[in-house]
Amino acid sequence: MRTLTTLIDGLHFPEGPRWHDGRLYFSDMHGDKVIAVGLDGRTSVVCEVPHWPSGLGWLPDGRMLVVSMTDRKLMRLDRDGLKVHADLSALAPFHCNDMVVDGKGRAYVGNFGFDHVAQQAPRATVLVMVTPDGVARAVAADLFFPNGVVITPDGRTLIIAESFARRLTAFDIEPDGSLANRRLWADLGGRIPDGIALDAEGAVWVACPTRSEVVRVRQGGEVAETIKVATDAFACMLGGPQRKTLFVLTAATSEPERCRVETTGRIEFAQVDVPGAGWP
Repeated sequence: MRTLTTLIDGLHFPEGPRWHDGRLYFSDMHGDKVIAVGLDGRTSVVCEVPHWPSGLGWLPDGRMLVVSMTDRKLMRLDRDGLKVHADLSALAPFHCNDMVVDGKGRAYVGNFGFDHVAQQAPRATVLVMVTPDGVARAVAADLFFPNGVVITPDGRTLIIAESFARRLTAFDIEPDGSLANRRLWADLGGRIPDGIALDAEGAVWVACPTRSEVVRVRQGGEVAETIKVATDAFACMLGGPQRKTLFVLTAATSEPERCRVETTGRIEFAQVDVPGAGWP
């Protein structure tokens, strides 16, 4: 059984981890900041996002994209600050959340689909694709809380966590970025998946907040490994020099009002045997 070591703590609610240029970037969602941290634990604020930052990614020219959740916009960090890359409010019925950006700069952005905090009944929603020049359209429908998302190294398959369907779902990526051939990738049983990370053997690490664990799942649903966490795990990322460092983002709660006043969030890590692969 692997154990986790704390890299940094004192965060409001860390989400959307991405390994980029030798550092881990993440959104401290309820602290309204995007932060980068090195393996030495030194942090720097990349930008401030007042409407809850979430998913992160980069365009081919190196500019960062960040999901702005509550106003349902995809923002772009230019030299002179954040700009609107795409307004998703006409497509996403409620808060936007996680995202993956592929090697061509196409961003696939999920959304809640309903007011989860107010305990509304779950409703299916869409996955939005945004082209590198900021044109947005829905490319999949009937998803129940589309959340963590990865793309295989060949750029041909997208795997997404449907939190309230307790499954991972796969699609073929068409040349124009459309999604086709929807299929079940793994039934997770009672586990609710949040953030995910793909490894070089084609397995997916899944953060499971209600189980206080991160699990490595093979296609079909076999759980190959489990790592327990002290609180709840909301996201994970394979990074480090060889992409064999599994970063796990944890917190005691995801309730927004508590997160804004409490700082239980941590980034923890463990070394694993199989490196990360694909995007993010």
